[in-house]
Amino acid sequence: MKDFNDYVNAYKKQLQIGDIQEAYAGLVKYVTKLGTTLSKNLSKSYSFGSLFQGYMDYTYFYYSNKFLKDRKLKMGLVLNHPKMQFEVWLLGQTIPIQERYWEYFKNTKWNKNRTTKPQYSILETVLIENPDFSDLDRLTKEIENHLVQVTSEIIEDIKRSKLK
Repeated sequence: MKDFNDYVNAYKKQLQIGDIQEAYAGLVKYVTKLGTTLSKNLSKSYSFGSLFQGYMDYTYFYYSNKFLKDRKLKMGLVLNHPKMQFEVWLLGQTIPIQERYWEYFKNTKWNKNRTTKPQYSILETVLIENPDFSDLDRLTKEIENHLVQVTSEIIEDIKRSKLK
Protein backbone atom coordinates (compact mmCIF):
# COMPACT_ATOMS: atom_id res chain seq x y z
CA MET A 1 0.00 0.00 0.00
CA LYS A 2 1.34 3.41 -0.97
CA ASP A 3 1.84 6.12 1.60
CA PHE A 4 1.41 9.85 1.06
CA ASN A 5 5.08 10.32 0.14
CA ASP A 6 4.71 7.80 -2.70
CA TYR A 7 1.81 9.80 -4.11
CA VAL A 8 3.77 13.05 -3.83
CA ASN A 9 6.70 11.49 -5.70
CA ALA A 10 4.39 10.27 -8.49
CA TYR A 11 2.81 13.74 -8.63
CA LYS A 12 6.22 15.37 -8.87
CA LYS A 13 7.23 13.08 -11.76
CA GLN A 14 4.06 13.95 -13.68
CA LEU A 15 4.59 17.66 -13.08
CA GLN A 16 8.14 17.40 -14.38
CA ILE A 17 6.82 15.97 -17.65
CA GLY A 18 4.67 19.10 -18.01
CA ASP A 19 1.71 17.66 -19.92
CA ILE A 20 -0.71 17.90 -17.00
CA GLN A 21 -0.13 21.62 -16.50
CA GLU A 22 -0.57 22.32 -20.21
CA ALA A 23 -3.75 20.25 -20.46
CA TYR A 24 -5.27 21.68 -17.29
CA ALA A 25 -4.52 25.30 -18.25
CA GLY A 26 -5.90 24.70 -21.74
CA LEU A 27 -9.08 23.10 -20.41
CA VAL A 28 -9.72 25.94 -17.95
CA LYS A 29 -9.07 28.51 -20.68
CA TYR A 30 -11.48 26.71 -23.02
CA VAL A 31 -14.27 26.44 -20.41
CA THR A 32 -13.79 30.13 -19.58
CA LYS A 33 -14.18 31.06 -23.25
CA LEU A 34 -17.13 28.66 -23.55
CA GLY A 35 -18.88 30.45 -20.69
CA THR A 36 -18.33 33.82 -22.37
CA THR A 37 -19.63 32.51 -25.70
CA LEU A 38 -22.72 30.93 -24.16
CA SER A 39 -23.40 34.07 -22.15
CA LYS A 40 -23.38 36.12 -25.37
CA ASN A 41 -25.35 33.65 -27.47
CA LEU A 42 -27.95 32.67 -24.87
CA SER A 43 -28.33 35.92 -22.91
CA LYS A 44 -32.03 36.16 -23.79
CA SER A 45 -32.71 32.78 -22.18
CA TYR A 46 -30.19 32.42 -19.35
CA SER A 47 -27.86 34.35 -17.11
CA PHE A 48 -24.41 32.85 -16.57
CA GLY A 49 -22.16 32.95 -13.53
CA SER A 50 -18.42 32.98 -13.06
CA LEU A 51 -16.11 30.06 -13.65
CA PHE A 52 -15.07 27.76 -10.81
CA GLN A 53 -11.83 25.94 -11.64
CA GLY A 54 -12.19 23.13 -9.11
CA TYR A 55 -9.32 20.91 -8.03
CA MET A 56 -8.59 18.93 -11.19
CA ASP A 57 -11.97 17.29 -10.65
CA TYR A 58 -14.63 19.66 -11.97
CA THR A 59 -14.47 22.96 -13.82
CA TYR A 60 -17.90 24.57 -14.04
CA PHE A 61 -20.13 27.58 -14.12
CA TYR A 62 -23.75 28.08 -13.17
CA TYR A 63 -26.54 29.34 -15.37
CA SER A 64 -30.17 30.04 -14.63
CA ASN A 65 -33.32 31.88 -15.66
CA LYS A 66 -36.31 33.36 -13.85
CA PHE A 67 -38.23 30.07 -13.81
CA LEU A 68 -35.35 28.26 -12.11
CA LYS A 69 -34.51 31.14 -9.75
CA ASP A 70 -38.14 31.33 -8.59
CA ARG A 71 -37.77 27.69 -7.48
CA LYS A 72 -34.32 28.29 -5.96
CA LEU A 73 -32.75 26.08 -8.61
CA LYS A 74 -29.87 26.57 -11.02
CA MET A 75 -28.06 24.59 -13.67
CA GLY A 76 -24.37 23.88 -13.92
CA LEU A 77 -22.32 23.21 -17.03
CA VAL A 78 -19.57 20.94 -15.74
CA LEU A 79 -16.37 19.61 -17.24
CA ASN A 80 -15.85 16.37 -15.34
CA HIS A 81 -12.06 15.94 -15.46
CA PRO A 82 -11.77 12.28 -14.35
CA LYS A 83 -14.33 11.19 -16.97
CA MET A 84 -13.28 13.96 -19.42
CA GLN A 85 -16.85 14.72 -20.40
CA PHE A 86 -19.21 17.67 -20.28
CA GLU A 87 -22.25 17.35 -18.06
CA VAL A 88 -25.28 19.40 -17.07
CA TRP A 89 -26.27 19.37 -13.42
CA LEU A 90 -29.48 20.58 -11.78
CA LEU A 91 -28.76 22.08 -8.38
CA GLY A 92 -30.85 23.44 -5.54
CA GLN A 93 -30.00 26.40 -3.34
CA THR A 94 -30.37 24.39 -0.11
CA ILE A 95 -30.26 20.75 0.94
CA PRO A 96 -34.05 20.59 1.58
CA ILE A 97 -34.71 21.94 -1.94
CA GLN A 98 -32.28 19.41 -3.44
CA GLU A 99 -33.92 16.57 -1.53
CA ARG A 100 -37.45 17.63 -2.51
CA TYR A 101 -36.55 17.75 -6.21
CA TRP A 102 -34.50 14.54 -5.90
CA GLU A 103 -37.66 12.75 -4.74
CA TYR A 104 -39.30 13.72 -8.01
CA PHE A 105 -36.31 13.29 -10.32
CA LYS A 106 -35.08 9.98 -8.91
CA ASN A 107 -37.79 8.18 -10.86
CA THR A 108 -37.23 9.97 -14.16
CA LYS A 109 -34.99 9.23 -17.13
CA TRP A 110 -32.45 11.67 -15.69
CA ASN A 111 -31.60 9.40 -12.77
CA LYS A 112 -32.26 5.94 -14.16
CA ASN A 113 -29.88 3.32 -12.76
CA ARG A 114 -29.18 5.61 -9.78
CA THR A 115 -30.14 4.49 -6.31
CA THR A 116 -28.74 7.45 -4.38
CA LYS A 117 -28.82 11.20 -4.90
CA PRO A 118 -25.71 12.62 -6.56
CA GLN A 119 -23.30 14.17 -4.08
CA TYR A 120 -23.61 17.77 -5.27
CA SER A 121 -26.77 17.91 -7.34
CA ILE A 122 -30.30 16.75 -8.00
CA LEU A 123 -29.40 15.24 -11.33
CA GLU A 124 -26.34 14.94 -13.53
CA THR A 125 -26.58 14.13 -17.21
CA VAL A 126 -23.87 13.71 -19.80
CA LEU A 127 -23.90 16.41 -22.44
CA ILE A 128 -20.83 15.41 -24.49
CA GLU A 129 -19.32 12.04 -23.59
CA ASN A 130 -16.11 12.16 -25.61
CA PRO A 131 -15.37 15.79 -26.46
CA ASP A 132 -13.08 16.34 -29.43
CA PHE A 133 -10.79 19.21 -28.47
CA SER A 134 -9.18 19.35 -31.92
CA ASP A 135 -11.89 21.73 -33.22
CA LEU A 136 -12.96 24.01 -30.38
CA ASP A 137 -15.41 26.05 -32.44
CA ARG A 138 -17.29 22.91 -33.46
CA LEU A 139 -17.20 21.60 -29.88
CA THR A 140 -18.61 24.90 -28.59
CA LYS A 141 -21.52 24.75 -31.06
CA GLU A 142 -22.18 21.12 -30.12
CA ILE A 143 -22.18 21.96 -26.39
CA GLU A 144 -24.46 24.97 -26.94
CA ASN A 145 -26.98 22.94 -28.96
CA HIS A 146 -27.06 20.09 -26.46
CA LEU A 147 -27.19 22.47 -23.49
CA VAL A 148 -30.25 24.27 -24.87
CA GLN A 149 -32.02 21.00 -25.63
CA VAL A 150 -31.23 19.25 -22.34
CA THR A 151 -31.97 22.31 -20.20
CA SER A 152 -35.35 22.76 -21.93
CA GLU A 153 -36.22 19.11 -21.26
CA ILE A 154 -35.26 19.40 -17.59
CA ILE A 155 -37.32 22.59 -17.20
CA GLU A 156 -40.31 20.85 -18.81
CA ASP A 157 -39.93 18.02 -16.30
CA ILE A 158 -39.84 20.54 -13.45
CA LYS A 159 -43.06 22.11 -14.78
CA ARG A 160 -44.70 18.67 -14.88
CA SER A 161 -43.62 18.00 -11.30
CA LYS A 162 -45.69 20.97 -10.09
CA LEU A 163 -43.09 21.50 -7.35
CA LYS A 164 -42.48 25.07 -6.22
